[in-house]
Amino acid sequence: MASKTGRTWLDCKNPQMADHFLKLAVKSLETLYSQLTTRSNAAADSSSSKADVEKDLLRILSCQAESALTQGNHHEAVGYVQRCKDMLQRLPKDTAYLSFMCYNFGLEMYNLRKFEESSFWLGQSYDIGKTNVKYGPGSDVLAKALRLLATVYVEWDCQQFQEQALNAVSLANKECVSTSGLYLKIRILMRCGAPDNLISTGLIEMLESQVSLEVCLSIVKLLMVEDRDLLAFEYLKRVCQHFESSPDLGSALVLHIELLLQRGKELLAKQKTENIITGHYTGKQLAPEALSCLHVLLWDQGSKHYEAGNYAEALEWYNYSVSFFKSGQIEPNLGKLQRNRASCFLQLQQLEKAKDAIREAERCDPESIFTLFGIYKIAILESNTEKAAEALSSMGLLSKSPLCKEDKLLVSDTAASYLLSLAAQIALENGKQEAAMKALEVLCQTSNDEAQVVTALRCLVRLVFSTTDESAERRDVNLDVLLPYLKMALQTLSRQSQMAAEQRIEAANWFRKTAWNSALQCEGSPDRMRDFFVLSYQLSLLCPTDRVLLMGQKTCLLMAAAASLELCRNSPYSAQVEEELTQALEYIQTCWEVWKTLKASESFPSDPTESLLLLYEFETRAKLNDTKVEVILESVLELENVEAKVLETMAALAMEAPAYFPRLCKKALRIALSLHKKQSQPDLAHCSKCIHDLIKLSLPSGVAEVEARALAEVWDYFEEALSIISAAMSDLYSKILDQLDKAKKNTMEN
Repeated sequence: MASKTGRTWLDCKNPQMADHFLKLAVKSLETLYSQLTTRSNAAADSSSSKADVEKDLLRILSCQAESALTQGNHHEAVGYVQRCKDMLQRLPKDTAYLSFMCYNFGLEMYNLRKFEESSFWLGQSYDIGKTNVKYGPGSDVLAKALRLLATVYVEWDCQQFQEQALNAVSLANKECVSTSGLYLKIRILMRCGAPDNLISTGLIEMLESQVSLEVCLSIVKLLMVEDRDLLAFEYLKRVCQHFESSPDLGSALVLHIELLLQRGKELLAKQKTENIITGHYTGKQLAPEALSCLHVLLWDQGSKHYEAGNYAEALEWYNYSVSFFKSGQIEPNLGKLQRNRASCFLQLQQLEKAKDAIREAERCDPESIFTLFGIYKIAILESNTEKAAEALSSMGLLSKSPLCKEDKLLVSDTAASYLLSLAAQIALENGKQEAAMKALEVLCQTSNDEAQVVTALRCLVRLVFSTTDESAERRDVNLDVLLPYLKMALQTLSRQSQMAAEQRIEAANWFRKTAWNSALQCEGSPDRMRDFFVLSYQLSLLCPTDRVLLMGQKTCLLMAAAASLELCRNSPYSAQVEEELTQALEYIQTCWEVWKTLKASESFPSDPTESLLLLYEFETRAKLNDTKVEVILESVLELENVEAKVLETMAALAMEAPAYFPRLCKKALRIALSLHKKQSQPDLAHCSKCIHDLIKLSLPSGVAEVEARALAEVWDYFEEALSIISAAMSDLYSKILDQLDKAKKNTMEN
């Protein structure tokens, strides 16, 4: 029971507790063994019982050795194992057990990088296993221990323990020859810097041992890593001869080409490739895996030359790859290869060949965005704007729904955006502004990167303004093109995104100013002006608020309201006009809020904003037949400096269809007339007009049908007019007399 408890504590990684129970178990077994020895030379089964006790004792001693080793007590563990070895003469069947235990100790020490202890235990494993061949672990296990021992020597200090490492691996190969042993011997020889003739002997030994082609090729790679190029190529030649009839020979041929390319021997690599192509059509095809590896090599080589600007050389490598495809074969990889060839032809100014290559790419991989990009490039070079636009539209559709089929290339949003940006650049380089704008528009519609969309929209705005035609007609066309770009910018910047706050504010401010400047160009087009000023205001909401920005918001809303009212004045009243008036009223109300914010921080004594807002609100509500117009008139009268002109305008608006507020009109005219009369020099024309309008309002159905009250009212207006005229004439008469007196005095002085 104590031994089992100790073993359990050992398995639980608690060697201290295990030691306590293991010592109790040893003490009990030793006591039992002593009793059996003294008690019975005569007992028939005493030998059997003593053997069982010794066997249990060996197991416990091995556990004690394991516990000591776990706690770092190497010498103590050696003592326990030595007692076990002494018992093997009486327990030969436990030879394999003890050998395996020492091997595990060696492996554990190796993993802990304790090479000295590891080498001791691995040596013990081999020595114990050799003491009894019959009950030992077997030659394959002994060879495994020796190989690990050789590895320990190599990693411990290859130069110091070179001889021991080679002896260990040679002994392992004698015990049981194996691929891993032969490979290890070659590796040790190279690590120790052995001459080529010794390594060559080991390589020949490996070939004669019938190792696999894969192992031979790994040896070749190892030789190349160690800069044994000559030896590697010689050995690779022997390997190819040795495995000439193997169906996997292609992997060796491909490796040969790869190594030649690594060492810059392109001419030899081309010769080898051409030999493989010849064999491909004479019944010596490569295995599919080897052929795929060869394609990768050829494409990498073509890509390297293309990036270096050696387009003819790149084309040659791509052509090698094409040689392995059957005529008429349809495969996406062939489509990609043809696109690469088309790019080379374009760089070499061979447009017709590029068109042929891209047609093949379209046949093999029509749903690839890269194929469409190739079609687009050729269309640009041929000045085929319509075909270029079709290709861009198709690219946009593909980028929205990426291909996810098993053999298709997944088109990421980043790749699609990059191609569309590049498409715009190519178009501009070739003077095709329309195609460039189309590419940028598709990019804006498909990209999920807000920063990229904002950049594209900026480019579009600049392209719109880059035209040299300054005619009014062209200006209007440009403004119509510009408006949706600014709306998209507002929509993009209003979304929550990964854009930095500073970047978002800077972009919003840029587009705000653009909308403002565009609005200023809309003279004679109130609908465009309104839209641009509204956009400028909406974009300003994305910027930090300050006095300058608030002034800009106020102006934008004021101008938007004015433009909306201008539209309504020039249109017959309808549901659409009513909607426009309602929208104008919203602009005015918002402008009031902005104006209140501004006035809270400072005063604006000469600013006409308040008068204009009241006037615009009066007109809007009057046309909507809103009774609040009376309140607005009262608000105007409460202003510090009420202008008669404002009241006259309000009077006219009160009677302008569809509005009809005669009482308000009279009130405004009377007050306006009163303001005129209070002036030092009344304006007779304005006074006359006011009186004329008042009389007209008092005679709604003609003079013949005027009631007495109306007649009296009209008479009062006439009297007031006469009074104004008399005052004016008296003033004029006084001025004339003054002038005559001055003239008379001047004459007398002369």
